[in-house]
Amino acid sequence: MWQRSVCVGLLALALGYLCLLGPELPHSPLRQLSASLLGGLRRARPPGATDLIVLSHKHPKVRVVFPVSIFLLSSRVNACVDVVLSGVKLLEALGLEPGDGKNHAVLNSRQDLKEAFAHFMEKGAAAERFFSDAESFHHIAQTASEYPGAQLYVGGNAALIGQKLATNPDLKILLCGPIGPKLHELLDDNVVVPPESMQERDEFHLILEYQAGEEWGQVRAPNANRFIFSHDLSNGALNMLEVFVSSLDEFQPDLVVLSGLHMMEGQSKEMRQRRLMEAVASISDIPTDIPIHLELASMTDQDFMSNIMHQQVFPLVNSIGLNEQELLFLTQSASGPHASLASWSGVPDVGVVSDILFWILKEHGKTAVRASDLTRIHFHTLAYHILVTVDGYWGNQVAAVAAGARAAGTQACATDTIDTGKVFLKAPLEFVTSQIEAPSQISLNPDEPVVHWHREGISFHFTPVLVCKDPVRTVGLGDAISAEGLLYSEVYPQ
Repeated sequence: MWQRSVCVGLLALALGYLCLLGPELPHSPLRQLSASLLGGLRRARPPGATDLIVLSHKHPKVRVVFPVSIFLLSSRVNACVDVVLSGVKLLEALGLEPGDGKNHAVLNSRQDLKEAFAHFMEKGAAAERFFSDAESFHHIAQTASEYPGAQLYVGGNAALIGQKLATNPDLKILLCGPIGPKLHELLDDNVVVPPESMQERDEFHLILEYQAGEEWGQVRAPNANRFIFSHDLSNGALNMLEVFVSSLDEFQPDLVVLSGLHMMEGQSKEMRQRRLMEAVASISDIPTDIPIHLELASMTDQDFMSNIMHQQVFPLVNSIGLNEQELLFLTQSASGPHASLASWSGVPDVGVVSDILFWILKEHGKTAVRASDLTRIHFHTLAYHILVTVDGYWGNQVAAVAAGARAAGTQACATDTIDTGKVFLKAPLEFVTSQIEAPSQISLNPDEPVVHWHREGISFHFTPVLVCKDPVRTVGLGDAISAEGLLYSEVYPQ
């Protein structure tokens, strides 16, 4: 069952450490060792064991709801078609010359696009922005979709998580959102789309990728990543909220996944507040025995983020998934620990990350005196992952964090298993668990790469990630990580 999956994940990580610490070791013995141990695991597999950890004991199958219509990063409520291509090549095709980078909360022109792309490419950081000029965006989107080598994929955080989970035949996914013909064609057969969600036209998000070391003028990317932008008003307005709510009773899910709140930043403040309140009311009606996971994404409005955290959504969800940019923006918005940190420098400091994650659960998570359901945070950055849980609510944390790390390495390299010749370690081999309180000093052991520490009723599970040297595709990695982590998590009945 999950023990086998954990062992596979740990084995892959351990082999990664062998490659790092013993570079003279040839690849073939590694492959032989891997095959030998994996074969032993298969032979030792207990009768009736499965690779699936269900999130509920009520049904033989896990049923997951992805309200694309409610919170999605893609067009029309978090379901869209992603157009993935080289950012540098698209900007060159648009006749844009390289120049200085500059951050823009909203893209109003091609000049803004050029500057924002250069800004985040230089940092090697993922980001997402709204493009306000509809006519200009549609012209850029047409150029992108027709560019040689451009690829079309399922898009939207919730849709991507749904696609990842739908590869398991024991799962059935409900995707509520405006689904156009191309997107419907791309979806897995296990993804059910309500008739009300079908649309005549697809919506597109543009994913501009760059590789580690790639240059554009004076800008050089320190690692591979992507910059996303769209002109998406429908998702921001949560147009499929009512479809989602009406589908819950019939589908009776064991897990609800929400995403796309960041798309609301394209709406007026009044519209945003009204629809957010309606969404909160609808989420409140979901039975309390159904876990709710919220996948965050890049945002720029600190007041909006503060509202979501303090009085709107956080108290209603059980679990959150986010990356280093979203974590830093969150603490800046709510004046949390290390809020004065302007940006990360290189690999995010584990102690700083740990302090912020601890603060979120201590200040906004479930306690004996606080009416909040939040008990789990899955943090992912390029070099490592941390799964943080309030004691007594979740199990299989080692399995979940190991599975997420394995998904990051395999999906980025487009391989079914970890290929030790295509990955490397970027995580710190030693770190402290806090930069505020008296910390513990941790040294990683390649034989046990998932490490655990405890802090005032909250457990931390850390694992390094085997980073792909030449990633095939960077978009959707966070969604794949969260999906795998959820699949291998166990919710304790309360």
